[in-house]
Amino acid sequence: MSRRSRRGIDIFNLSFLDVVSCGFGAIILLLVIVKVAEPHVIEQLAVDLSGLVVHLEAELHEIRGETVVLNRDLTSREEQLSEQRQKLARLQGELSAIRGQYAMTRNEHDAQSIIERQLATAKQDLSEEMRRLLGSGYQRTRLVATIGGVPVDSEYIIFIIDTSGSMRQNAWPLVLKKLTQVLDIYPQVKGIQVMNDMGDYMFSQYQGKWIPDTPARRKAIITRLSDWEPFSNSSPVEGIDAAIRRFYAQDKRISLYVFGDDFARGSIQAVIDTVAQLNRADETGRQRVRIHTVGFPVLFDLGGSGIPVNAMRYAALMRKLAETNGGSFVGLNSTR
Repeated sequence: MSRRSRRGIDIFNLSFLDVVSCGFGAIILLLVIVKVAEPHVIEQLAVDLSGLVVHLEAELHEIRGETVVLNRDLTSREEQLSEQRQKLARLQGELSAIRGQYAMTRNEHDAQSIIERQLATAKQDLSEEMRRLLGSGYQRTRLVATIGGVPVDSEYIIFIIDTSGSMRQNAWPLVLKKLTQVLDIYPQVKGIQVMNDMGDYMFSQYQGKWIPDTPARRKAIITRLSDWEPFSNSSPVEGIDAAIRRFYAQDKRISLYVFGDDFARGSIQAVIDTVAQLNRADETGRQRVRIHTVGFPVLFDLGGSGIPVNAMRYAALMRKLAETNGGSFVGLNSTR
């Protein structure tokens, strides 16, 4: 029997290799496609991220700028708040001082009645010195009618006149009239002096010295007063202080007349205490300088609602100074 020859089977024949080759080719093609697209995607992502970073940096700068502005505004507001607190503290202190000083007037209806009431009704008998100064021809009714009973027992007189704008513009004719009236009730004195509320002298050649009392000098004082306009802070304190410090003397009887309309700043009690130290009493307990005060109702005549605080302060200060220094306080009813 003849043996049939058999053909061997090869698993790695051509068809199998074709299939494998196609598979590998497809994989390589996919890899090529992916590698070609990857740089474009990365580049796009880089561009997008760069734009985002720029945008965020711009927003950061804007936020920082707004923060600087807000911090500056906050600092400004804090400074304003601090100033307002300090102002409030000062006002509270002044209010406390005013209330303390006005305890003496608690039985009065209001502060305006203090200004309007003429406190010169208390008349004093003539002393020996007054009779000598006024002379034998003196008419007592003339004194009472002219100055309302203000004592005139001094040989030297000083005027302290508020030369502020409110006085100059609204009360100056009356100031001239009242100064003339005061001079008229002193027929003859040993010396006269005129200063403003800042302590400035009317006549520089007589600074720190007494002006001789002559008819010509009296006329010169009235003439000069009509256009006298030295700087003023509308407070009589400096003038009173300067006058007493310079002219106080144990061997002289001095009357000081204060003309004004308001007291805008400072402590009332501090002024009273300072004057008390300067104007010391003699062995009889009497002050060497009489302080007479005259209140011109300028702030009331200007109108407006409420009671002018500065006018109230002036009235309280002048009334107390006159009371504690042997003088009289006269509150005028009108500037006309």
